[in-house]
Amino acid sequence: MSPEQLQSLGVNPEIWYVPLIDTFKRYGISTTQRQAAFLGQCMHESSGFRRLEEDLDYSAEGLMRTWPSRFPNMDTAEKYANHPEKIANKVYAGKMGNTEEGDGWKFHGRGAIQLTGRDNYDRCSKALGVDFIAQPELLIEPRYAILSAGWIWNKLGLNELADAKEYGQMTRRINGGLNGFEDRIIRITEAKTALETY
Repeated sequence: MSPEQLQSLGVNPEIWYVPLIDTFKRYGISTTQRQAAFLGQCMHESSGFRRLEEDLDYSAEGLMRTWPSRFPNMDTAEKYANHPEKIANKVYAGKMGNTEEGDGWKFHGRGAIQLTGRDNYDRCSKALGVDFIAQPELLIEPRYAILSAGWIWNKLGLNELADAKEYGQMTRRINGGLNGFEDRIIRITEAKTALETY
């Protein structure tokens, strides 16, 4: 991958090229197919590397639609609507290793593939040798946003799925479902074209 290829995707190479190359080397994202899949999935998850934190600014209706068991009625949902910190602390409480009050917000999704939950922050910290528990905001810096995405990619075995073009299974492992699947495919295809053309 070259800086020009990255630029052709609308991604600023001055910010993202070195973190991507470092991550590709570290996690064996070594072929055009793997790099295109990684770029496409990350670009979907981060809106083209412009959003590196989970957007938890939900309306009451959005809360009821997204987490019906946590917000079963309008009365409950309205108490949390448009309060991202309160929402994170409710929906992530007691999940993914979150045990302390405020963990939901402290360890909400960050990075190019959003790392979420105290347990994942802790595992990623140990793998990368960086204390994301003490400094979770480091995950929105380009270097760690991409390295943490590479760590997730590796942990989920996504190089093999990229090789097999198993994008549905890949998306389920990243997202838990097929949210935004059409956009992911478009972005993977665009990345592959860029990596083969420019």
